[in-house]
Amino acid sequence: MGGMARSCYGSLTPVLVHNLARGVRNMEHRPFGRTGLEVSAIGIGCWQVGGGYGHVEEDEFARAVRRALDLGINCFDTAEGYGMGSSERSLGEALGSRRDEAIIVTKFGMNYKDKPKFRDSSRERVFASIDKSLKNLGTDRVDVFLVHWPDRETPFEETMGALEEVVRDGKVRAVGLSNFKVDEIEACRRAFRVDVVQYGWNMFDRRMQREILPYCEEHGIGFMAYGSLAFGLLTGTFTEDQDFGSQDWRARQGKMGNIKMFESLFGAESFPRNVRAVDELKSIATRYDKSLPQLALRWAISHPVVSTALVGTRTVAEVEDNIGAIGWSISEADLAETDAIFARHEIETVPEYWIED
Repeated sequence: MGGMARSCYGSLTPVLVHNLARGVRNMEHRPFGRTGLEVSAIGIGCWQVGGGYGHVEEDEFARAVRRALDLGINCFDTAEGYGMGSSERSLGEALGSRRDEAIIVTKFGMNYKDKPKFRDSSRERVFASIDKSLKNLGTDRVDVFLVHWPDRETPFEETMGALEEVVRDGKVRAVGLSNFKVDEIEACRRAFRVDVVQYGWNMFDRRMQREILPYCEEHGIGFMAYGSLAFGLLTGTFTEDQDFGSQDWRARQGKMGNIKMFESLFGAESFPRNVRAVDELKSIATRYDKSLPQLALRWAISHPVVSTALVGTRTVAEVEDNIGAIGWSISEADLAETDAIFARHEIETVPEYWIED
């Protein structure tokens, strides 16, 4: 069998041979900044398997991860703070022997109840967290290690110095930041390189086009978009009186402490208006014979600076639907109509305020 693969595919890598043998030919891969990695335009976000989105079937999630690999998706994003290790463990178990086909991104520095704003990016935390993450994921290295939210009680130089050490030790290949302001990225870069960043980016929230995306383009930094489906809004399945259930964070109506990015999506006044706007977007998706999530993902990856757009996935069917965002484009006229829908519903997609107080 190995000889047949070599004769059919020449000197291609084992991962590509594996994917071509399964009929994968159209997944788009993009440079991950200057890391030397090529990342799939669509990535799998794993917040949902760490709790907070209600019940997720572990076996079904594992099947979804394997199907994603079959279809050419190689980016998987998790975090220590997603269930304090449970998301990482689920991802590690799901990848199993196929770990080398994946680019694993994990984050640290968030959800410590004994710390100010639940954050800690101290030198000690960097070392403790990477070792925990490696154990949880069942791997000897992480491809990208991000600071989840800025810890402004710890000097950035301390955090970046520790990240430099874990890179030098071979535990981490690339490092980066999530949810930092531009001046904070600058401060971090003065201490050590920043390879990748991660921010919310979707039709409802485009504020990163103001400063962050141009900055990444200028400095060759990989950009990961999270919340590409606006945390479920852009699936088109919600009603104005949606009941999320007590185990789902969206039931809080956007009240997430000092983090302000969710209130405009799920707040009591904004949510019904947002659902109405989403209903109008469905007709644009229909023109392309696409689902609304496919349209929303296509929109997210249409920006040339976006390396990968993350989408939470529970099932094989969701993975297969997400692949429909690849291989086509949205016309300028339809992009303009999309903008007009948001304007008509008085939805401010580029608010002046930052994502947290």
